[in-house]
Amino acid sequence: MKKLAPLFAGLLLCLSTTVFAEEHLDQALEHANAAVAEGQAGKASSLVTHAKAALDHSLAASLVAKSVPKGHIDEASKSLQEAIDHGNLNHAAPATKSAEAGVAHLKAAKAATK
Repeated sequence: MKKLAPLFAGLLLCLSTTVFAEEHLDQALEHANAAVAEGQAGKASSLVTHAKAALDHSLAASLVAKSVPKGHIDEASKSLQEAIDHGNLNHAAPATKSAEAGVAHLKAAKAATK
């Protein structure tokens, strides 16, 4: 009985970190999709705003993610940073492509957490 309590506590901790990562993934995906929409409309500055928010959430998710999802989240973070860099130069088309790549990686990470 004494051995079961730490086991359940450890299991609960693992499950709660996955939920924490999923919450940030949802927010990152929402902002990344908004960044893509703004980029497709040719609004580089708005794309940057949403890409920065998506990057913040993807970095937070990366801190607690493990294995396959972490790899996708890290790649999404790189793509979002590229989108920010291109957007700051007012290059909407390449920024949009980078944001789309970020969305693809975030979707893959979300699928891998289920």
